[in-house]
Amino acid sequence: MVENTQRYHVSSAVVATLPQMTQSVVATLQRLENVEIHGEGNGKIVIVIEGTSSGMMGGVLTYISTLDGVISANMVFEQVDTEENSGDEQPINAA
Repeated sequence: MVENTQRYHVSSAVVATLPQMTQSVVATLQRLENVEIHGEGNGKIVIVIEGTSSGMMGGVLTYISTLDGVISANMVFEQVDTEENSGDEQPINAA
């Protein structure tokens, strides 16, 4: 029996922006895959990023930090969940 382990990373971050550029940054973040906006105010945007590795999280934050109007993009929290599946499992169709 072969087992596959999949990891799911969930990270929260705060993006600090120039106040006059906040809405432009929000619009860009809304278009990014695996990024959700959970709050915004006073030039700060709270986001959640989902992915398959810490490297992916870092890459997304690095990209965000290069956007026009962004002062900083800092990870606040990261959680890693592991799901193990045996190689002989079959999808179940409940229909």
